[in-house]
Amino acid sequence: MKKMVRRILLLTGVLFMFPLVAWAADEAPTIASNADAIKAVQTHADYVWTLVAAALVFFMQAGFAMVEAGFTRAKNAVNIIMKNLMDFSMGSIFYWAIGFGLMFGATTTGWFGTSGFFLSDFTPGGDPWVLAFWMFQVVFAATAATIVSGAMAERTKFVAYLLYSAVLSALIYPIFGSWAWGGLFNGSGWLEGLGFIDFAGSTVVHSIGGWVALAGAIVLGPRIGKYTKDGKARAIPGHNLPLAALGVFILWLGWFGFNPGSTTAASKDIALIFVNTNIAAAAGAILAMITSWIKFKKPEISMSLNGALAGLVAITAPCATVTPLSSVIIGAIAGVLVVLAVLFFDRIKVDDPVGAISVHGVCGAWGTLAAGIFNIGGTSAKIIAVQLIGIGAAFIWAFTTGFILFKLIDATVGIRVSPEEEAEGLDYSEHGARAYPDFQIVSATSAVIGSGGMSKEVWPSILTAPEAH
Repeated sequence: MKKMVRRILLLTGVLFMFPLVAWAADEAPTIASNADAIKAVQTHADYVWTLVAAALVFFMQAGFAMVEAGFTRAKNAVNIIMKNLMDFSMGSIFYWAIGFGLMFGATTTGWFGTSGFFLSDFTPGGDPWVLAFWMFQVVFAATAATIVSGAMAERTKFVAYLLYSAVLSALIYPIFGSWAWGGLFNGSGWLEGLGFIDFAGSTVVHSIGGWVALAGAIVLGPRIGKYTKDGKARAIPGHNLPLAALGVFILWLGWFGFNPGSTTAASKDIALIFVNTNIAAAAGAILAMITSWIKFKKPEISMSLNGALAGLVAITAPCATVTPLSSVIIGAIAGVLVVLAVLFFDRIKVDDPVGAISVHGVCGAWGTLAAGIFNIGGTSAKIIAVQLIGIGAAFIWAFTTGFILFKLIDATVGIRVSPEEEAEGLDYSEHGARAYPDFQIVSATSAVIGSGGMSKEVWPSILTAPEAH
């Protein structure tokens, strides 16, 4: 019995001492090792947040596709989806090969980078931050490219659009981006050297896309039937406003990656950016609704939806550097501006089916100026002057290069489909497909509605009418 007790005590002692021996074999924690461990946790959190934000911004491609498809006619829905799919696909490859290096590569001039092409800054076993940073930046490049799709919708050759998308992702967007953001990685741009404020891209992303869209719409000319013989604009309604509304809500969600994600760090700073982003969008939607109500005697849905987007675009530059109250003011002014801008471009016969120029070009410029006016650290004539220089440089660069690009495309492969193809719809002529193959799509204006429903005379015209919308 005594032997058994001794054995049990011995075994218990061994089991008790084993973890102590194992622990003693490890080095005791020090202040330096604890600091390294804390730093590693923060680094991992930064990676996770940056890549989650990149995923949210990628999801915005779905939002843009739905907004553009909903605001245009059913006979062009497949074409819209194809353009948005190729914007990201073409953009990813050309930004990987050329654009990222031009935007963030090392530079001695401040005009464009000269290293980092084909992601050559990454080496197996080296620092993988360049991969996370590239992933976050490529979704921004795709956003700039897809802005142009809506303004050029319903009349652009698909091959011409592919050429444009490649050039914007490889050259137009990255070069301006290097001026304003190059210092975020290996570069140093001349605009950021002046103190230019554009935290998440009101100008770098949105105005660049908006001004290229303006050039494209001018070179293309308006859609058939958009303007009457006496020059008055005719409404060409979109075929699916619920789809467009869903797209706006997706974009609103995606903007919580777009703006807060631009910290590329899991920090407490994102709280203010989240709040500013949200309330600017809300103010934009409300003021666009009120403005359209005053102008058209009804709270107009498409203007209200674009008002939310206008508020989001405007707050993108100052989202980290203004107070919530300032965000409401910035978003509210954007909501009014977008309605007036849409009417202005209609008046000068620039046909933009979705209002992309007004939302992204005009309100992007406003948001960039507002970043100087409402700067939380105080404003000055110098700060505002630098903001105006950035806004002007963006317009000159994007509009000029965009106009030249579209003219070159028009002179080579051609930029606009034939009148017959435009009337039939780009879905079938460009892609051999129909978005709604089981439905006959007709204009509702010809229908005669009586107390018992449609008159008998209308049914034959519906069954045989060509696809009008």
